[in-house]
Amino acid sequence: MLNRTNLWASLILGIGFVGGSWLLGNSLVRARTAERIVSVKGVAEREVSAELAVWPLRLSASGGDLMAVNAKLNADVARIRAFLARHGLDQAETELQDFVVSDAYANQYAGAERVASRYVIRQTLMVRSTEPEKVLKASQAIGELVGEGLVFTSGNEYGGGGPTFVFDGLNTLKPKMIAEATAEARKGSEQFARDSKSRIAGIRRANQGLFEIRARDEAPGISEQSQISKTVRVVATVEYFLKD
Repeated sequence: MLNRTNLWASLILGIGFVGGSWLLGNSLVRARTAERIVSVKGVAEREVSAELAVWPLRLSASGGDLMAVNAKLNADVARIRAFLARHGLDQAETELQDFVVSDAYANQYAGAERVASRYVIRQTLMVRSTEPEKVLKASQAIGELVGEGLVFTSGNEYGGGGPTFVFDGLNTLKPKMIAEATAEARKGSEQFARDSKSRIAGIRRANQGLFEIRARDEAPGISEQSQISKTVRVVATVEYFLKD
């Protein structure tokens, strides 16, 4: 009786061991299959043109008579507007900003000596145009104003000189560029699968990546904002499962 009981126990244990080994082996096969992946990148690019130009012109005038200094600044603003009009830019595309008056005598940290120019007035004439080409041509002729004796600064206060050119049509491009980048990634994965005698078995993970707006002509010292022509670029990263 004891021998028969031991026999059944051994038989059940053996069946359990074989079944467990089969399940474990099957799990390992599935795990190894799942590990067979290929990660590829697809790139899409478009050349675009800026649709907006923003050009701050910062003026200043100084002197000992406040009214005279203000009159000088107003005259300089009028001369800049006339310059812009000569280059096809309407007065409606300009706006006065950041009017600041400084009185050197009111500075409590100044020394006992009186400065020659008591008053300094600063103001910014902001040009905002949807005709970037006209703004570019005007900026290239800005030396005319220097020849007339104007004191001003062209461009952003803490950036490069000249206008800033803005492209704001990214949302229109996104759907087609994402589709193109994904299609390029698919082509790369299919080529890899053919070379490895495998097949694509579905997507494991996908990452669209960020859209970049770059200068069309990339070189040291050249910023994207200073160029009308730009390149929009997106990289899609896709991981595919492979099967035999």
